[in-house]
Amino acid sequence: MSARPPNPPGVTPARSWTFAQLWPFMRPDARWFVLALGLTPLIATITVAQPMLLKRTIDLHISGGSPEGLQADAGLYLAAIFAGFAVEAVYTVISALAAENTILRLRARLFRQVLSLSQRFFERQPTGQLMSRATSDVDALNEALAAGSISLVLDVLTMLGVLGAMFWLDWRLAALLCLLGPPIAGVIEFARRQMRTLFAVIRDSLASLNAYVAERIAGIEVIQLYGLQGRVGERFGELNRRYRDANVTNNLYDAGLYAFIDGIASVCIAVMIYWGAEHAQTAVSIGLVVAFLDYIDRLFRPLREISGKITFLQRAATALDKIFWLLGVEERITAGDSAIPDARGHLSIRNLRFRYRPDAPWILDGVNLEVKPGEVVAVVGRTGAGKSTLVRLLARVHDGYEGSIEVDGVELNRIRPEDIRRAVGSVRQEVQLFRDTLRFNVTLDDPTLVPERVEAAIRQSGADRLAARHPEGLGHVIRDRGSDLSAGEGQILSLARTLARDPALVILDEATANVDPVSERLLQEAIERLFADRTCLVIAHRLSTVTRADRIVVLDAGRVAEAGSHAELLALDGAYAALYREGLAANDQGATASPR
Repeated sequence: MSARPPNPPGVTPARSWTFAQLWPFMRPDARWFVLALGLTPLIATITVAQPMLLKRTIDLHISGGSPEGLQADAGLYLAAIFAGFAVEAVYTVISALAAENTILRLRARLFRQVLSLSQRFFERQPTGQLMSRATSDVDALNEALAAGSISLVLDVLTMLGVLGAMFWLDWRLAALLCLLGPPIAGVIEFARRQMRTLFAVIRDSLASLNAYVAERIAGIEVIQLYGLQGRVGERFGELNRRYRDANVTNNLYDAGLYAFIDGIASVCIAVMIYWGAEHAQTAVSIGLVVAFLDYIDRLFRPLREISGKITFLQRAATALDKIFWLLGVEERITAGDSAIPDARGHLSIRNLRFRYRPDAPWILDGVNLEVKPGEVVAVVGRTGAGKSTLVRLLARVHDGYEGSIEVDGVELNRIRPEDIRRAVGSVRQEVQLFRDTLRFNVTLDDPTLVPERVEAAIRQSGADRLAARHPEGLGHVIRDRGSDLSAGEGQILSLARTLARDPALVILDEATANVDPVSERLLQEAIERLFADRTCLVIAHRLSTVTRADRIVVLDAGRVAEAGSHAELLALDGAYAALYREGLAANDQGATASPR
């Protein structure tokens, strides 16, 4: 279970990250970060030196009428300019390199974390919001690392150096300019606080927008079937406007801060020009006035840019809140360390109880069931009896049950994940297909599969006959979610996946959808092969499947109500007989193709 439960959609988690959490992702490129940081004093020194060189050139050679050494000083000034360009270029490249590498590691770690979380977590979290964590939130951090954090150090050093030079040139005028510091700092701090709040709204709005789009695209067939395009478009417009309004408000603060600082800079320049004119007949030199004007520009240049850097840093701070919240979620299936070297498929369930929440009713309430090696047991029951929950527990989609589930004498939650996948295979009702080749949808690019076993599974499931309908064969690329395949064809690929892994115990949640006669025949043949020499627990919906089972178990209200053969249970005239009369046999009647 998670030590820190997920926030509801649209709620920003409280600040929970520290630099110590970010540092492991930065450490491999620490030398580049240190080098970039080490270049900042050099860049600041060159920046401060340039107006001084310009003052010397003007006062000594132009105003002073001494042409000797003019070329040397002018060359020195140009050299300082080119040196500044060169050092800043190196600084920019290594900063970007270090930032990109950090983001590479963070995004990979974030994706591994998402893959490790339990299905229960994904049932509560919208897919689009998780996509935002791995994409736009990480990109926001990239901007801050590349253009915000270290450059702020450079800006501070530059401003301190410029102020020092201004005090050295004329302390009275420099002190006058420093009086503007407190109001500037106050305005910047006010803008920072407002923008931090706004960026939380912006990130939440974007995540909600992404989640809405992802969900509606996934359900586009239903939306079009019921003519809901207009209503869905209206709701999208509401979310889109919320995102726009937050961005517009943020841009207003950004523009206002920039205009304020630009206005202060203009006032300072005007004061400097007025002061220079007032003291034109005294000891004030033209070079001093020019240098001061240059320093004012260099002092306010980083202040003008600071609003943009605040934007980067606030966006990154908000993104890091969400990223490290997700990295801190511990809601994952417990990984055991026990091995099953030679799986036989013996399944033993004793006093099994499970509910989805502590305050929820029990879905399974004292289930006892034993399936011997090589035995085929069919589980039937009404909707809500607990059949699908049982499948999820056996496939380790969910955890946290009470009682005992043993495979070959080892408790399920103590078995190593790799041994579970090898010993227990699961064929689900809802087949997840990927936009890739037919072969990929069988192997899932698993390098541990034996090629000969894969080829045999493709033949045994009938997937080879499915591939023969396409010129590319098994290289045929199917559409998103297998939308160009029928329900039966999807089930064939799902069975092929399981056969390719050759598990000793198979959990088959039989599809309820009607399929075309050809696919139905292929499915039944594949299921026959799946049953051979394996332990099978089947959540059955077809009479033909039920009657082939060695034993039938009836679930009712989370308990085993009856168990026996088809004939025995009909003779009891109990729960199974009622299910049979109400429609279990109907699933075996003729059907037409049901496209996915």
